[in-house]
Amino acid sequence: MAAVFLVTLYEYSPAFFITAVFVCFIVTTGLVLGWFGWDVPVVLRNSEETESSYRVSKKQMRQVKNPFGLEIAHPNTTSIATGIRLIPDCLENCILTCYWGCNVQKLHEALQKHAYCFRIKTPQALEDALYSKYLYREQYFIEKNNKEEKYCQLTENGKSFDFGTVPRTHYPLVALLTLADEENRELYDIVSLVSVIHIPDESYSLACRMLYQYLLMAQGQFYDLKQLFMSASSNSTASSKDLSSEDTSDRNLLEKLRLSEEELDLPEETGIDCVVCQNGTVNWVLLPCRHTCLCDGCVKYFQQCPMCRQFIQESFPLFSQTELAKDNFRPALAGRTS
Repeated sequence: MAAVFLVTLYEYSPAFFITAVFVCFIVTTGLVLGWFGWDVPVVLRNSEETESSYRVSKKQMRQVKNPFGLEIAHPNTTSIATGIRLIPDCLENCILTCYWGCNVQKLHEALQKHAYCFRIKTPQALEDALYSKYLYREQYFIEKNNKEEKYCQLTENGKSFDFGTVPRTHYPLVALLTLADEENRELYDIVSLVSVIHIPDESYSLACRMLYQYLLMAQGQFYDLKQLFMSASSNSTASSKDLSSEDTSDRNLLEKLRLSEEELDLPEETGIDCVVCQNGTVNWVLLPCRHTCLCDGCVKYFQQCPMCRQFIQESFPLFSQTELAKDNFRPALAGRTS
């Protein structure tokens, strides 16, 4: 209708048409720039800031409780000759079994047997699947919530074993965590954790590290546990030396004011912020790069990861909206009651 009116107006009088368009342009410009003193809200958007028409698929996630945790203590000083120290962190009583020189092919066949033949819920089940294709075995009982270091070392005869160059036929160490109590095996969806650990020797001097960690499920599936790459907050960039000097100066100031640290309500550090808006809390994991750097408000505007520029194939949230709302509400509630 508007186009027909403009065409008719132009046919009637071209000069009048040009004058009308010019007046409309001047009035619109004046409203935007505030020439007439009217406060007219105007939102100017960049084309790149508009919501993406391409929808990144969101994975359907299911939360499960993982009763197992295993870390390497002092990885820089670990070697075949000196042994390794492992730090377990388990929610229940567990059994830690370490297999030195485990055959690579037999281990992956054992994982397939867990999926299609029998469940690996005990150390004996894994040994049956491996056909005892390992050099040496150590076993420890891990108490619930006990993070005491466990020292593991290969025997003197085994230290002379040549694991060879890459690709190796034997893993230096495979650690298995299983639940000690049979009743707990029925309570958890995750029944065991298999950790493949590289330990440097004379042939391969790469620093000690976790190569793979597999979560074995009660239903027969197994999943490769991968690390998420979190965006670092501004507070984490400060060095430990700077932090220690700041703590010392704060204590000196408190002593001058004759106040104790308990008498002051020091502000707590906020969570990791979104790398785009620097305001929302990071909540979305981008796949396949595994960067965790976007909040709920910014994730819908991106088809590529803002950190590595890799195209996003799938994404999933770390927390639901209900959990985030509870976390944001607790500090405010505490502030009112104090």
